[in-house]
Amino acid sequence: MKTSASRLSSNPLNRLGSWAIDTVSDLGRMTLFMLQAYRGCVRKPFRLAELLKQIQFIGAGSFLVIFFTAISTGMVLGLQGYYSLSKFGAEGMLGSAVSLTLIMELGPVLTALMVAGRAGSAMCAEIGIMQISEQIDALECMAIDPFRFLISPKFLAMIISMPLLTAFFDLIGIFGGYMSGVTLMGVNPGSYIEGMRTSVTNHDIFLGFVKSLVFAMLVVWICTGRGYLVKQIRGAGFGAESVSRVTTQAVVMSSISVLIFDYLITAILL
Repeated sequence: MKTSASRLSSNPLNRLGSWAIDTVSDLGRMTLFMLQAYRGCVRKPFRLAELLKQIQFIGAGSFLVIFFTAISTGMVLGLQGYYSLSKFGAEGMLGSAVSLTLIMELGPVLTALMVAGRAGSAMCAEIGIMQISEQIDALECMAIDPFRFLISPKFLAMIISMPLLTAFFDLIGIFGGYMSGVTLMGVNPGSYIEGMRTSVTNHDIFLGFVKSLVFAMLVVWICTGRGYLVKQIRGAGFGAESVSRVTTQAVVMSSISVLIFDYLITAILL
């Protein structure tokens, strides 16, 4: 019996089938989790105080890391853009290059990655600890919907905060490009601002907004979902070990999803 079982488990085809079943089951659980979370967003009574608390944690709490990421990215773009454009005598297009790169690409992507690393990991660990310590089971025993009580405010707060953080990132990044390009490299300030004004269109801003909104949904869905389903994830382990593993898994999956959907959205809407 043991020999036949070990042969079955070592069969590559069986391992592939087991992996496929686990993947489809996990995707199904995550989909049901997402639907229940969005249903909780529209169920009364609304938890406005908890929503504001989560906005403060996700949005205001991320200002510092977003500021330093944006200012450094903008200054590097200003220096590298000047170096590249000066070869063609097109230094006046520096404002256009910096603003378009930030608004359409780097702003939404880097903001999502920073928020996933800071707020997403914290949400996953919080919900995972509540799940393994049976606090969520206690809420259900008291007839309290855990989705409306815990998950839905995080969904709404992330969807509200991410576009605002992305806009903040874009503004600071453009200012960083101005500092390095105009102040340090001597680009004409009028040409920097005029190039930015004439090149950035409403479609470019809309593309960046759509990306930030989709990234927000991906990050909060994956991070909260992995924490909530920590007991059902195969190979996660037990106790604190399982929480640490699913938190790492959530950040990695969120980052990869952001990069994949960045390409898909650009290919569809550009």
